[in-house]
Amino acid sequence: MSEAKPEEAVPGLQRKRMSYQEWWALPAKPKTEWVDGEVVVNSPASHPHQKASFRLTSLLDAALPGLDVVQDVGVQLPNNRVRVPDISVLRRPPEGFLVSEAPVLVVEILSPSTRGEDTVRKSGEYAGAGIEQYWILDPELRALDLYANSGSGWTPLLHLDDRESRGSAGVGASPVELDLIKLLGNRP
Repeated sequence: MSEAKPEEAVPGLQRKRMSYQEWWALPAKPKTEWVDGEVVVNSPASHPHQKASFRLTSLLDAALPGLDVVQDVGVQLPNNRVRVPDISVLRRPPEGFLVSEAPVLVVEILSPSTRGEDTVRKSGEYAGAGIEQYWILDPELRALDLYANSGSGWTPLLHLDDRESRGSAGVGASPVELDLIKLLGNRP
């Protein structure tokens, strides 16, 4: 019998029943979210996920000088839900531990264990919370999809992939020049 590789031993998305107060009282913890009486525990991010997050955060921070660009900060959504987008673009820094004002933009970087959560559940929650834009970066499929909140759902703004890897989008009043190859590196 062969030993499992460390990356095979990493658990996927897990859900645990817990009250909001119990969740908030947890000591230092892995990346968690609180949704409908459950704590959603994410597995550690992969190296490609972390590199893409760092590169996109740096790009947004440089392109959006009047906005606050942060990683892994809790966003208070309606119905007392707390989500932790990979990247959030805020009008101003939060006053406490959670962002209570709807971000201008949230970005989720897909992982195999979070793909459904990020593209289905969070998508609707983010639209309902009044977040202006939602970007989904998929390192596995090598794609970046940008959406604008129409008030009744998400309207596609831009799709980048290896065939069409460059484009631009407005965030707030600022243009952001995007290059998927720079975000994800060359195809292995």
